[in-house]
Amino acid sequence: MGHLRAGGTPAELMDGLLARAQNGFEIDDAVPAQARSAQMHQSELRSCRQCNDPSGPLGYSTYRHVFLLPDGSSLLLWELEHSSGPDDGPHHELYADEDALALAERRVHERIGGARWEALDGLPLWPEQLLHQAAEPLESPRTYVADNSADHARRVLRRAENPDRPGEETERLLATAFAHDIALAPKPRRRSGGPDTTWCRFYEHAFLLAGGDEIVLWELEHNLTHDGRLVCEVYLDEVSAELAADRHARALGVDL
Repeated sequence: MGHLRAGGTPAELMDGLLARAQNGFEIDDAVPAQARSAQMHQSELRSCRQCNDPSGPLGYSTYRHVFLLPDGSSLLLWELEHSSGPDDGPHHELYADEDALALAERRVHERIGGARWEALDGLPLWPEQLLHQAAEPLESPRTYVADNSADHARRVLRRAENPDRPGEETERLLATAFAHDIALAPKPRRRSGGPDTTWCRFYEHAFLLAGGDEIVLWELEHNLTHDGRLVCEVYLDEVSAELAADRHARALGVDL
């Protein structure tokens, strides 16, 4: 899917989500406050399914909205859009908890009919044609901002736990960074088996250096650990980050 950059500010996106969500009153007040303070945001289609019906197609889609907070952490919200309500118009629901989202997806799936929910385990959450499209990334121009970029680079490297993270030479170069750009790289995945939810995300941190050069760090954020603990790893290229994610997944015996 490339780098999908949602328009508007994080506050505008949050306000829009609450305005159209039928269950917006269930979201804790602290969540919108956090989202509105975000430095950037990213929206992506996580999954979609359709069921054939004589009166017309019925279906639902789940969107993942990621807000990058000032301390470097991220806030996730899930939006469920479906056509299983009392009228023909689309209905929207908003969730800050992925377990609650899973229950809502199951409720909507059973309401519109189709295969038994248990039969869907292991099947792609993305339609096949979207998976093919995702193999050809779309280029997005970077938008650099000068906002304590060298300090941002230090924080990214400091939270990296992988022993092969970039070393002292990279740290020395990044100390001269004067502008940076952050992008979330969505990568379609398959539903993993078992009761636990496993996931990973990739962030691209691009830095402009004082001499005119550019350094790009790839941050892998995942819970592909035996205890489900959140881990951040940093690499100098996308391939290394992808290989690390696949290596962790194989160690746990799950599919990404």
